[in-house]
Amino acid sequence: MIYQLASIESLFYLAASIAVIASLKVITRKNTIHALLYLVVSLLAVAVCFYLMGAPFAAGLEVIVYAGAILVLFVFAVMMFGLKLDEVKHAPQTKGIAHWFGPVVLALCLFAEILFSFESADVQQRLSATIVSSKDVGILLYGPYLLAVEIASFLLLAGLVAGYHYAKPDSQGGHL
Repeated sequence: MIYQLASIESLFYLAASIAVIASLKVITRKNTIHALLYLVVSLLAVAVCFYLMGAPFAAGLEVIVYAGAILVLFVFAVMMFGLKLDEVKHAPQTKGIAHWFGPVVLALCLFAEILFSFESADVQQRLSATIVSSKDVGILLYGPYLLAVEIASFLLLAGLVAGYHYAKPDSQGGHL
């Protein structure tokens, strides 16, 4: 039993370290597309952490909402605002597969980890004992945590308004 908990903990710490490394790569990359690749890996690692903590519903939402929908929005924003044009002047012009090496290695580590956790009977037994249903999540989110949900929605709205404000063209001839 102690070995089973140790393997789950080690898998969790591996996924958490991958999430931290990928998040650091997100904020240190000069190329926006490379930062988005690392952000995908980071969000997938957080989903694996949720899964290993016994919250497969939260892990699924993490993959669908954040790694799917939000990152598609980021890619469209990069394409729409033409951020690549600014990066061409400032980023080094290296070509090849070297840019893909970091995200691919981290993603393969996550893939191997999730395959191991699917095959491991002790992980499945522990996770089945701690599964939280989506109804329980909804009751908690709109019950005692309603204020936190509303604050998060206001923060997202403020980010949306700020993004629109910074992206709109200046129509007053250079004055803010």
